[in-house]
Amino acid sequence: MPGLTIGDSVPNLQVQTNQGNFKLHDFIGDNWTIIFSHPGDFTPVCTTELGKMAAYVPEFDKREVKLLGLSCDDVKSHNEWIKDIEAYTPIIADPNREIIKQLNMVDPDEKDSSGKQLPSRALHIVGPDHQVQ
Repeated sequence: MPGLTIGDSVPNLQVQTNQGNFKLHDFIGDNWTIIFSHPGDFTPVCTTELGKMAAYVPEFDKREVKLLGLSCDDVKSHNEWIKDIEAYTPIIADPNREIIKQLNMVDPDEKDSSGKQLPSRALHIVGPDHQVQ
C-alpha cells in the first residue's frame, strides 16, 4: 500500500481538531508523538482504546510524549464523544478521508455504509525529527 511508512517524514498537514486547528509539525515540535487512528467516534473498541490512552496521559506527559488521535468524524462529534472517554488528546477530524490516506492509516478492505474507506486502527510513533520511527 502506498503511503507513509517507517523512515518517512510526516507531512506537515493543516488539521482541524477538537482543540483547534494546527499544522502537524507545529504540534509535534521537538517531541516524540504518537499519532493513532480509529474508524469512528462512539464505537466500543475505539472508545475503550482512547479512554485507556487518556488514563495514561500523565505518564506520557512525564516523558514529554504527545498524543494525537484521528477519527473520520467531525469536531462536533468528537466533542460529544469526549464526554464518554474523558480524553485530553486532540482528535483530528477527517470527514473527507484525506488525512488517513496521507498518513497511510486507511484500511484497504473496510468501508462505511456510503462506500468510503475507513481508517485502520493504526499508530505512528513520530520522532522529534518528524519521521516515523
